[in-house]
Amino acid sequence: MPYSGRMDMTGSLVSRRMLDVASERMHEEPVILLEGPRAVGKSTVLRQIAQRTGGTIVDLDDLPTRAVALQDPTLCIDVPGPVLVDEYKHAPDVLSAIKARLNEVGSKPGQFVLAGSSRHDSLPRTAEALTGRLHRMQVLPLAQSELNRSPSLLEQLFRDGPEVVTPILSTTTRPEYVRRIVTGGFPDALARPSTVSRHRWFDDYVQATLAKDVADLKKLRQAQALPGVLRALAGQTGQVLNMSHVAQSLQLSTDLVAEYTRLLEAVFLIRLLPAWSKTLTPRSAANPKIHVLDSGVAARLQRLSEEKLQMADPTALTEFGHLAETFVVGEILTQASWMDGISYVGHWRTYDGDEVDLIVERDDGAVIGIEIKAGTHADKTAFRSLAKLRDKIGPAFHLGVAFHMGQRAHHYDDRLIALPIDRLWASPDSVTT
Repeated sequence: MPYSGRMDMTGSLVSRRMLDVASERMHEEPVILLEGPRAVGKSTVLRQIAQRTGGTIVDLDDLPTRAVALQDPTLCIDVPGPVLVDEYKHAPDVLSAIKARLNEVGSKPGQFVLAGSSRHDSLPRTAEALTGRLHRMQVLPLAQSELNRSPSLLEQLFRDGPEVVTPILSTTTRPEYVRRIVTGGFPDALARPSTVSRHRWFDDYVQATLAKDVADLKKLRQAQALPGVLRALAGQTGQVLNMSHVAQSLQLSTDLVAEYTRLLEAVFLIRLLPAWSKTLTPRSAANPKIHVLDSGVAARLQRLSEEKLQMADPTALTEFGHLAETFVVGEILTQASWMDGISYVGHWRTYDGDEVDLIVERDDGAVIGIEIKAGTHADKTAFRSLAKLRDKIGPAFHLGVAFHMGQRAHHYDDRLIALPIDRLWASPDSVTT
C-alpha cells in the first residue's frame, strides 16, 4: 500500500485513498483536476503520482516556474508526461495550452493532472477551457478511516445494508470523540505536538486562506468584514443556512453576505449541503445546510475547546451536537469522494418538521438516509424522520442509519439501524467486547 508521506498523531505514515482513486482514473480520463483546501495534501498526492508514473511536476507556486508559464504556457507543459500542474490558477492560460495539446494529439487518458485550492467553476477565465475533458476530484481532509487504515463504511452500507450490524461493542469514549472532532483531519494539524500549537496552526491557516486564496478570486468590497462573516457562518455549522441572521448580526447587506458565502465555499472553508427532495412533497424545504469543511477548523473558529465541550451545560451540549454532525457529514462525504456511482448528496427537511441530516443517493436511485446524534443511544425520535422518508420513497430507500456515541449497534425497524459513530473508522473485528 503506498503512503502519502504525511504522519498521523502516532508518527505513522497515513495512506491516502484518493491517491489510488486518482491513479485508477488516470487510465480513463485525459485531464484530472484535484481540488480542495490549501494544506490538505494535494501537492503530496501529485508527488506520489509523479513517482508512480514518471511524470513531471510543474509547480506554479514556484515564482520562476510561474513566470515561464505566464510568458509561454505552451513551453511550460512541453515536458515529459504525464504533466502535473500544481496551483494552475496562478497561470490559467495553461489550460488553453492543454486544450490545444489535446486537440493536437487527441484526448488519450492520463496526460495531465492539475491541482488547485479554489473551485474550478469559481475561476471565470478558466471554467470553459476544458469542458468535456476535465474530471474533477476533491481532495479533502484526512478521514478517520484513513488514519485507522480501515475500510469505507459507506461502501459497506450500500453493499451489505442492515447486515453491517454486529453485536460487538464500541469502546470509544465521549472524550475521545471530542478529541477527534476538535482535531479534524488536516495533516499539519494532526502532526502538531500540542493543543496550543494546533490552535495556532488553525488560526494561520484561516488567515492565509482569506488573505491569499480569496484575494486570488476577487477584489473584495468591505474586505475587513470577511473574517466576521466566516465566524458567523461557522456558528451555524450543522444547521440550515440563515444569511439574513448573519447580515443582521454584522450590520451588512444580505447580498454582501451571499457573495462572501460563495467565496468561502469556493476556497473550501465551508460547504453548502443542498436540499434533497426527490419531488417528494411541496412541503420540502429548499434552503441548504452549512458545514465548515473541517470540524477542527469549525471548533477553532467558534473557540470551542475540548474542555468546554466536555461540560454538561445546555449551551455546550448544543454546540457539540452541531460539531458532531459536521464531523460525521465530513467523514461520510470524504468516503463518498472515493466512490464511483454517487449521484447526489444533500439533506432533507420539510416545513412540517421532518429532517434527515444527510442523504446519499447512488446512480441507480438507491438512497441512504443518515441521522447524527451526540447522545449515547438512538431512540425512536432518531428514527422518526428516517421512517417517514422510507415510507415516502419505498423500494428506493436502501437504508436509514442513526449514528450515536453509545456502545451498541442494533436493528430498529425495516431498513433502519443504529450504529456507533466510530464504525466510520473502527472495523468490527478491530473492536473488543
